[in-house]
Amino acid sequence: MAALRAVRDQGLASWCIGAGAVRNLVWDHLHGHAVPSPLVDVDVAYFDGDDLRPESERAIEARLRAAHPSLPWEVINQAAVHCWFEAHFGHAVEPLRSLDEAIASWPEYATSVGVWIDDQDRLHVIAPHGLDDLFSMTVRRNPIRGSVETYRQRCAAKRYAERWPRVRVVAC
Repeated sequence: MAALRAVRDQGLASWCIGAGAVRNLVWDHLHGHAVPSPLVDVDVAYFDGDDLRPESERAIEARLRAAHPSLPWEVINQAAVHCWFEAHFGHAVEPLRSLDEAIASWPEYATSVGVWIDDQDRLHVIAPHGLDDLFSMTVRRNPIRGSVETYRQRCAAKRYAERWPRVRVVAC
């Protein structure tokens, strides 16, 4: 909740914490882990089509680090993904139109989930593909944007079944 409140305090119009930060929390709970899995990053996704400058992302990240220096923040404006995606992944993508559309394109269905809170601390979930894969602990490739090779590399690097033995990875 502290992380969600910190992001909410940034005043972003459309935002969430998502991907591995949510997946890890849920799978740790479902496995009964008393100690949370270490996070590589706390993925903050937001959508601002009027400001695609990377400096804006870094400024938000800096404010979040100042508020909670122990968290590994990573802030990405989903409206700007098309500006750098080809250089990073080897193929161009069309600009995204919304935060929901962005989350729908994340690499696996179980990680295509974001959460945010409103001013009354009510939790909201963005899950364009539903929550079945997240709660059944199934890793399945989302074909919207990720290649088969990228999926295989991610599965090898993330070591899902090692960290969470009840996870099922769907091969492709």
